[in-house]
Amino acid sequence: MEDKNQGLESKPTKGITRRNFIRGAGLSTAGSVLLTSNALAFDYKEQGLAGKEFGPEAITIKMKVNGIMKSLSVEPRTTLASALRDHLELTGTKVVCDRGSCSACTVYVDGNPVNSCMMSAFDVGEKEVTTIEGIAKNGELHPIQQAFIEHDASQCGYCTPGMVMSCVHLLENNANPDLEDVKNATRGNLCRCGTYPHVFKATLAAAKKTI
Repeated sequence: MEDKNQGLESKPTKGITRRNFIRGAGLSTAGSVLLTSNALAFDYKEQGLAGKEFGPEAITIKMKVNGIMKSLSVEPRTTLASALRDHLELTGTKVVCDRGSCSACTVYVDGNPVNSCMMSAFDVGEKEVTTIEGIAKNGELHPIQQAFIEHDASQCGYCTPGMVMSCVHLLENNANPDLEDVKNATRGNLCRCGTYPHVFKATLAAAKKTI
């Protein structure tokens, strides 16, 4: 019995073949990438860069630190912590983690505590910086500093300046804090020596003297 299909030419399959589908998908993806890339490039050119550009060489800037206007020559990559320690020799500010995790480098910028290792020296502008060296007044230690000495709240000393700055800021905004207030104020200050209980006692004792 003869095969009815014998001698007939094979006809092309209608519709989309697997090979054509993969080929088409590849072209579509490439086209999408090109369109997206062009759109991103267009947006970048349209938006541009905001603000003033500096560098790469060092530039002279002025900064008010502890009530005194300072002039220093720094590169655009210079952090506030580096400007204070390396350029102004205010080494009371410590750099430990150098990534904003331990708060040892805490200083005030217009009265607000900041991690100076995470702030550019160029971002200070006309704001005033206060460091641990500027806490004492008229040759007398701040009550927090004195209480840290009396209650042995300092061990290795690396975290101490940041702790003091956080506790002083607490008393300036809350003259009669309780233990939870002190814990909350120092929650970002890390101490490997574990001297937190002494810090808490010192801060509460200083608060009683300032009331």
